[in-house]
Amino acid sequence: MLRRYPGVGEPLACEPITKGLLNHGYRVSTTSGSYFLKHHLDKKHLDDTSGERAAIVRQHRATQRLQSLGVPVVPPLTDTRGDTVTVIGERCYALHPWVDGLHRVGAQLTLSQSRRLGTLLGTVHTGLEQVMAPRDGPHPASPPARPGHRSPDAAETFALIDDLLAAARGEDGRDTPRDAFDELAVHRLVERRALLEQHAHRRPPTPDGPATGWVHGDFHPLNLLYRGADPVAIVDWDRLDVQPRAEEVVRAVAIFFVRPDGELDLAKVRAYARAYRRAAGAGAAELAAAVHRVWWERLNDFWILRWRYRLDDRRADPQFPAVSALVVWWTREYEAVCAAFTE
Repeated sequence: MLRRYPGVGEPLACEPITKGLLNHGYRVSTTSGSYFLKHHLDKKHLDDTSGERAAIVRQHRATQRLQSLGVPVVPPLTDTRGDTVTVIGERCYALHPWVDGLHRVGAQLTLSQSRRLGTLLGTVHTGLEQVMAPRDGPHPASPPARPGHRSPDAAETFALIDDLLAAARGEDGRDTPRDAFDELAVHRLVERRALLEQHAHRRPPTPDGPATGWVHGDFHPLNLLYRGADPVAIVDWDRLDVQPRAEEVVRAVAIFFVRPDGELDLAKVRAYARAYRRAAGAGAAELAAAVHRVWWERLNDFWILRWRYRLDDRRADPQFPAVSALVVWWTREYEAVCAAFTE
């Protein structure tokens, strides 16, 4: 593969990157330096390699254009044919310059850095609005129009809770020994069912047209690299898509600023949200609606337990204590959370 890229040198070593849950990445060392080799795994329900390749090319073009606006991104290298995607067999790869940096969670960010984070995400959204806009007719990278974003149905969630409870209690016929995780899962599932029964009337309606736009789609600490106090690279654009943009703002908070006990650092959330609103020109009403929709989404979401009990995949288990506690705390402190995003 390296022979397709001019000037990258001869390979010396190839080491897998261990962080991250979905994609495969490698640090490739050559006689000319270091590179990041990405194997794109998330097909987004595309059923052919050509469709997958087109989606990846769209991501690459977006990062190239964002870089021209000064957004800290790392576009892929171009091979001798002018392509940024290499297809070997049915697998798609891209080669990027290596960027030295560290991941930082919200606990490691100051108030000033939290504001900068909000400004950065606002800049991403406004930048994507520019670079993905139609030019001289329909843009070849534009996805098909999306239907309304349907909010989760509590009736379906109750059925899921019953199914997961049976698995966590060992009533599903499997011989897997139960442990402390299973006990916590049972506690949180019973607790969540009671919360849903209490708040089922608060399901947000499917909106006719929330404020949507192109979004990164997966903005969290493992996809942002810092050098010192400064963010130097936003990576992993696999989920680039058209979605309600303010919901990305809220989802990022639930990852960056959640404490181990499940509480949000509201002072940092407030600084981040104010900076985002200024950078993106977003109004308080847009953020308030997003807070409600994402809260409801989290109230009905059990992706970590789905992975464990349906896929026998336990990679996300360490996230469960804080994630499940956050839902309970957020429900209790709903007004304070909403105020942090809108004041």
